[in-house]
Order: sequence, then C-alpha cells, then structure tokens
Amino acid sequence: MDYERILSRTAQEIKPSGIRKFFDLLGDMKDVIALTVGQPDFVTPWHIRVSAIESLEKGKTYYTSNSGTLELRTEIAAYTARRFGLTYDPKDEIIVTVGGSEAIDIAMRSIVNPSDEVIVPQPSFVCYGPIASLAGGTPVFLETREKDCFKLTPEALRAAITPKTKLLVLPFPNNPTGAIMTAEDLEGIAEILRGTDIMVLSDEIYCELTYGREHVSIASLDGMRERTVIVNGFSKTYAMTGWRMGYTLAPREISKQMLKIHQYAIMCAPTASQFAALEALRNGDEDVAMMRAEYNRRRRYLVGGLRGMGIDCFQPEGAFYVYPNISRFGLSSEEFCQKLLYEGGVAIVPGTAFGDCGEGFARISYAYSVEHIAKALDRIEKFIGTL
Repeated sequence: MDYERILSRTAQEIKPSGIRKFFDLLGDMKDVIALTVGQPDFVTPWHIRVSAIESLEKGKTYYTSNSGTLELRTEIAAYTARRFGLTYDPKDEIIVTVGGSEAIDIAMRSIVNPSDEVIVPQPSFVCYGPIASLAGGTPVFLETREKDCFKLTPEALRAAITPKTKLLVLPFPNNPTGAIMTAEDLEGIAEILRGTDIMVLSDEIYCELTYGREHVSIASLDGMRERTVIVNGFSKTYAMTGWRMGYTLAPREISKQMLKIHQYAIMCAPTASQFAALEALRNGDEDVAMMRAEYNRRRRYLVGGLRGMGIDCFQPEGAFYVYPNISRFGLSSEEFCQKLLYEGGVAIVPGTAFGDCGEGFARISYAYSVEHIAKALDRIEKFIGTL
C-alpha cells in the first residue's frame, strides 16, 4: 500500500508535538528529575471523586444531552457570572466537551473556512496551529516578545491582520510563558477588532491560576461577547486532567454550529465526569484557593532559584510554568535541554516546542513539590557550571 499517496496530505504535513518528541527522549532513563508535565500534581479532591463514584453506584451511566446535563450547564453559567461577570444561557450557549482540546477543535471547525487565516500568538500551546490546518484554515503565527512581557500588543496584531483574517486565538494566561493580559491590554486588542468580522477564540483554561491579579475575559469588554468563543475546563483548576472535562461559552448562533460537530464526533462528554464537574463547581472553591496558593509558593521559589544562579527569567503571572531565557549559554534550546537531561539529570522542555520564536528559551513546570523543584535546581546549577 502506498500510504503516502492514500493518507490525508493535511494530516501528513502536521508535525508531531514538540513536547511529546522531547518526552520520548526520557525513555527508560533512571535518576532523572522531571519538570516537564503540564498537569497538576494534586489528586482530584476527594469530594469530587465521591460524586462520580456515587453516580456510578446509582447506575447513572447513560448518555446525557449532547450539550451536557442541563444541571451542569446551569452551574457553569452561574460560575461564569459569579467570577467574570458574563451571562450565558445554559440552554443553548454552553456545550460541555471532552476536555478543552475538543472545545478548541469544534470552535475552529465551526468558524474557519478554507483559506481563512487564524492568527496564533506564540509561544503558545501546541494545538492551535494544527487544529486550524485541520479545519482548512491557514495559521499565521505572531511572535510575542519578552520585552513586552509576552503579551499580544495592538501594534503586532494590527500588522498581522489581512483581508483573509477570520479568527484570533487568545491563549492567556499563557502556556508556556505564564503571561497574562490585563483589562487594559485586552482593551487595546478589542479596539482593533471592533467593526471587523474577526472572531476571537479565548482559551481561558488557566483563568483561576493567576497571581496578584484577577483574570479578565475579553468577552466582558464592550462589543466583544458577540465575537468571542470562550474555552474553559476543569483540568487545571480542579486537578481533573484525566476526567476530560471542558466547555465552550459562545453566542447561540455559534454554539448551534459547534453542537452539530460535537454531536457527530463525540455524542456527549462522559457522564460520571459531568457529575464530578458539577460537584467541583458547587463546592470546590476552597480546593482551588489552596492549590493556587501552593502554586504561587512554588512559582516564587523557582524564579528566585533560577535568578539566583544567574539565569534570566520572566516573572510569570499565570498558569504554572516559568520560561527562562537560556540564550547566554551558546546552545540552541533543544541542545541545552538534551544536555541538561543526559548530563545533568533534569528534564525540561525546549522553548521551540511552542513555536520557532521559542529559540533561546525553555519551559519549566512548577506543578511539582518544592522539594522536587529544589533537587532539580541543585542539579541545574551544577550543570550550568560546566558550560
């Protein structure tokens, strides 16, 4: 069989995840301290797990509505109004998805036509460009810079817009940089978009993990709700990565189209996970506060440790990653991370896994205990002493 001829050209042209490529290097290596994983090290709180267990014990193993249970959607609407001042109708403006990734997929496929351009600020999580391509669009990567605190600036956005621009991705709080966008920052972006037909996909999966500032959604700004699809979920906020629970918030006209794609591709999100998510929203605020405080402690410790050994490091204000500048060591990002792994026994992710503009940087996750981070810092300091 000539698979190269048979298989989709689009699928073949998509590059594998740079994050996964680096993880594969770990293999069966022993005595490696990993600071690579982008998921909470906390176990899902017990009361959330109990809610799912009880749903199984009671035989609630049926399909739900395609959009998710109305009870869960109503709770999502209440949470969104309470936390961000945004109102969405649970009947037809909220869809419960299989994680945030599916939410991004159905949003892009419902908006993007062939040849439409999708602006993707980078560095950012790896999925946006490939999903835009799978939707038939053309990803346009827009570099954010350290001197701008890795924010998307109005000037850069204006220069990237063409007559083909259909969608802007806003990946803030950002993975891998930890950058956020304030209300003032977002207003500058909104001012450019008002009066156009350009839509916004706002990935707010880290919205509860900000330090010193409250998260602001661009949909809360004047004239932006009508052109914004918000993607959110439970993985990062409630330590529920394996439950695969996400959701979209969008005007009903857009939700109607997303729901059709979701119906045919997925049917509905897992029922037991929906009961767990319902409990998380109703009674999980204290869990979130505890985890956020611990991440903040780790953030300060890790940034202080890196700066103390002479590594320049942007101060992240969201998510649970730091993004140090390693360019002074004279190695490419991939070379630095490979040498650190093989010679120093510490695994981190090259900045180039998140876009070509990540050259000279690396991502370090602080979704690990302070003790674990401390051991890694000791090894990193010894390693850079050999360079």
